[in-house]
Amino acid sequence: MLGLVELTRHTRDDGSLRSVWLDLGGAILMIEETAEPARAGNGIGAGFFLIAIAVSAEERGEFEQRLERAGCAIESRTEWTSYARDLDGNRVAVSAYPVSGLVRALSARIPT
Repeated sequence: MLGLVELTRHTRDDGSLRSVWLDLGGAILMIEETAEPARAGNGIGAGFFLIAIAVSAEERGEFEQRLERAGCAIESRTEWTSYARDLDGNRVAVSAYPVSGLVRALSARIPT
């Protein structure tokens, strides 16, 4: 729904899906199934709680519409980011935060 390129799928011996790996343009998002029971992810607590995907400011509205068409209502918005929950209740976001300036600033601090 977010337009990420699927790199591979891993299945179990019975053919059921175990994981999907998606290309993030220089990084890989590996979505792995767990046998643990589902837990509520309300609010913000300890540990990881969000997967955010970078988009351009011009694309943000389109990505919001994709999420909503898939049944994932936008829960909140900030200046840069729109937040929703996927169908499993995981918190996801599309963010137009200007990361290029951040990457340049971080690169400048790395000694050569």
